Amino acid sequence: MKEVKNDRKSRYTRMVLQNSLIELMKKKPITKISITELCKNADINRTTFYSHFSDQYDLLKSIENETLLWADDMLNSLHGKTNQAETLKIIEEVFEYLVENSNHLQILMSDKGDIDFQKKIFSLIYEQCGLLPTNVSVSDIETKKYYFTFLINGSIGVIQSWMNDGLKKSPKEMAEIILNMTTQIR
Repeated sequence: MKEVKNDRKSRYTRMVLQNSLIELMKKKPITKISITELCKNADINRTTFYSHFSDQYDLLKSIENETLLWADDMLNSLHGKTNQAETLKIIEEVFEYLVENSNHLQILMSDKGDIDFQKKIFSLIYEQCGLLPTNVSVSDIETKKYYFTFLINGSIGVIQSWMNDGLKKSPKEMAEIILNMTTQIR
């Protein structure tokens, strides 16, 4: 029984630290956030912090990894089903996840977030959904890479704009916008 309590306490501590980091990142870049400030904001002592994370970047990486795991789990449930209707549903689920977790993801997907994380998540989604450029000849791999880079970076920009505008459009509307843009480029 003690293991469950420690596990629950550990999950709670990690959650509080994650929330604290996100709250502070809304005000300033991660490079300006100290462990002392992070712990004070979370009402956690430094020893507890260091028993979970090595630094603020490790904490941020754990938040990103949880998001990537969610995306990977969701996409693995597809089992190769990627027709246009199914792809639209998947992209809509991604936007619903963004809304449900907007507190964290608004920072992760903003210009304050790690662009490598943003690219990883969209690369994962687009590759699993088969949204890769197909109208370029197979022999021109370099051009395909540029198309794919454009899709990824464009999608990140659209999401950042949508989040900055206060999530005015529904997840379904945003999924349709992204799918329409990617199919026109493909």
